[in-house]
Formats: sequence, structure tokens, C-alpha cells
Amino acid sequence: MKVILTILTQILMMVISVSVFGQQNLQTKNIIIITLDGLRWQEIFTGADSILIKNKEITKNLEPTRKKYWNSSIIERRKVLMPFFWETIAQNGQLYGNRYNGNLVNVSNPYWFSYPGYSEIFCGYIDRNVDTNDKKPNPNINVLEVINQYDDFKGKVAAFTSWDAFPYILNAKRSGLIVNSAFQTQTPVSPNAEMLNQIQTQLPDILGGARLDAVTFYQGFEYLKKQKPRVLYIGLDETDDLAHDGKYDLYLNAINYSDKFISELWQWVQNQPEYKDKTTMLITCDHGRGEGNPGWREHGRNTKNSDQTWFAIIGPDSPKLGEVKGNSQCYSNQFAQTIAELLGIKYVGQSPTGKYISLVFEKQDMKIALTKK
Repeated sequence: MKVILTILTQILMMVISVSVFGQQNLQTKNIIIITLDGLRWQEIFTGADSILIKNKEITKNLEPTRKKYWNSSIIERRKVLMPFFWETIAQNGQLYGNRYNGNLVNVSNPYWFSYPGYSEIFCGYIDRNVDTNDKKPNPNINVLEVINQYDDFKGKVAAFTSWDAFPYILNAKRSGLIVNSAFQTQTPVSPNAEMLNQIQTQLPDILGGARLDAVTFYQGFEYLKKQKPRVLYIGLDETDDLAHDGKYDLYLNAINYSDKFISELWQWVQNQPEYKDKTTMLITCDHGRGEGNPGWREHGRNTKNSDQTWFAIIGPDSPKLGEVKGNSQCYSNQFAQTIAELLGIKYVGQSPTGKYISLVFEKQDMKIALTKK
């Protein structure tokens, strides 16, 4: 009982502390957050890996894959793989994490795998007791939970994810957030949503218990169209599972499909009066991966460099910096405060959080280090 009362007290204190603050005259009224589980920064910034795409062991459909994704030019290669990232976000938003240009993004937790990674993203700090992927309720209050307590956002914060751990990561039972994960059905809000409810369990279970990303994406997209949430989170999974399976050709396909999903979503947003020029989209991942083969298949503290990540952002309050270059450092624990700052919400974590990423809002000297507190 004391634990429950303590948690309720913490939530109450956070709700009391919710207020408009910080950046003035922001245009962002809505946030869409998308994560691509375990997607390496190398594919984001250099396209298909020149060594992995030639390896018949992991690229079974070698010639079709090379024809689709290979180009000797890095600039063209990354554009072929992720056209929306490089034709839209790179022109009208910001891309962080190209370590070849000295631009660094990392997780700050010491574990380098999913549950701790997502907890860091949404809570804004590290809990060293969150050190497994076990499906246990997260004791830490997250930024979505706090946003959902604010009158203008109550009941308008939703998450659709492929991985079935998210009801625990976001602690849906305590937080009251709308969390639809894995093979959960969506209360039919449209004929399309009802159809997706039916087919999601009739498709081959190639990911071993995780929902296919196309179903997750379109479930979330249908919810967006019909329910018009203010905050939507879509958590995609195939990039991680296919990498673990050592299927580089399918991993590249998953990246390419995800880019198309994001493009479709953004184009819709920009054609809706309630969302156009009022919505910011933040895209990132929970952890990185190793290098070479078999290193690219794995992650975790025993896999070198799998703490290295990336993120992209596009919206009305973010200057068009494109691919951010120069020596700077960002961490995943800064995303929670960045989300809160964009919405004009004060978020006080149960532990000190990383500060919001100031370059998201204003042009500065690129040499300024954007580090955690």
C-alpha cells in the first residue's frame, strides 16, 4: 500500500507541476514518435553496408538486393534505401548521429538492449534496476504518462507497437495510456481497423511473437485518422528481429518499408488542417548494433559500439539543419525533455533527466556539446 501511495503522490506532484514554460511561441501542438528497433546508424547515413550486402550467408537474395539498394556513391546509396529521410527530412528537418562527421548520439544506460533503451527514451533517466527485457511493470513514470494527465491531452496519448513488452515498459495499467501491442485488437474505429484485427493473427508468425510492422503501422495510422490523438507513438520491430536472424536482405527491406510508412504518415499529416504545420515527428531507436559479420546481428554491453544510435526530427519549430555536422553529443535520456519542451509541458522525472536538445529548437554553434546533465 505504501508503494502505491508513493507512486500516486509522485504522479500528483508531476501533474501539479505541469505548466506552459520554456520555449516561447512554439507552433507544435502534436507529437508523433516513431522508433525503429535496433536500426544501426551506419545504414541511416551510408546506406547498405558494402561488406554485408555482398555476403551470401546473410544476403540470400543477393542479386535482387544489390540491384535494389546498391550504389557506389554513399549519397545515392542512402537515398535509395531511405528516400524520405534524405529527400524530405534532410531538406526540411534534422538528422543526428553520423559519427563520420563527429556527430554522436548514444544511449546512456549501460545495458544496450531494448527495455532499458525504451525506458531511457520515455523516462529521461536511467534506472539500473531496469536491466532485463522481462515483462515486468516499469516502476518509473514516463513523459507520456505525465502528458496524459494534462487536461488538453487527457485520453489523447496513444501507443501502437509490434513488441508485446510495451504495456509493461509504459506501465499501461498504472499510467492509463492507450497501448496496443503485438496481437492486441483495436476497438474497431473503422472498417480498416477491424480488418487489421482479423488478419494480424492469420499472417505467418515470422518474428516469433511480435506483430508484423505493417499491421502495427496501419493500426496506429487508422487510430490517428479516426481518433485524432495529440501524441502518437509507433514502435516498429522488424529491423531488430531480422538482424538477429542474420537476414541482411530482409533487414534492408524492413528499413526501406519503414521509411515508406513514415513518408505516408507525414504526407497525411501535412494535408490535415488540425495537424499541418502543428506537428513534430521524432524518429529514433532504442540501441545500436555491432559491426561486420556476425557483429551486426547483435547488441548489448558485450557487443562493441552497440550503444551508438541516431535520431531525426522534423516539425514547425525545428530549423532546417539537415544532416547535423560538427562535434556534438546527444543521449537518449534527452528525448523525454525534448518532447515535453515541444509541447510546452514541464516534465519532472523521479530522477534527474537529460536536458532537452537545444539544437532542435534553435540554430547554435555546432561545437556546443549537447550532453546529459
